[in-house]
Amino acid sequence: MLLIAVDDLLFSSKIRTAAKHAGAEIVFARTPAEILQQARALRPSAVIFDLNSERVDPIDTIRALKADAGLAGIAAIGFVSHVRADIIDAAREAGADEVMARSAFVTRLGEILRS
Repeated sequence: MLLIAVDDLLFSSKIRTAAKHAGAEIVFARTPAEILQQARALRPSAVIFDLNSERVDPIDTIRALKADAGLAGIAAIGFVSHVRADIIDAAREAGADEVMARSAFVTRLGEILRS
């Protein structure tokens, strides 16, 4: 089970299609409160964040996820435009387990969904 914190329609569609092909169970959450609520309820193996999303508030949500003793073990995986070094650094400081460029995310999506 993976929790998907992505509101971009293109990436949402890519993730849905890849999950269907990989046989992966996914649930989407699109607000910080919903992400944390679903993480508590579902105990996913990972939460995938679009770090460019303003609606999801990924940096603060990752920080909250990692600050909660009951949720800290859930992997936080983020993807971002490779030119946004500021967001990459902020995500790592917030506790993201893995941060990658959007292109790398698309390339590795099947592998991520199967893990």
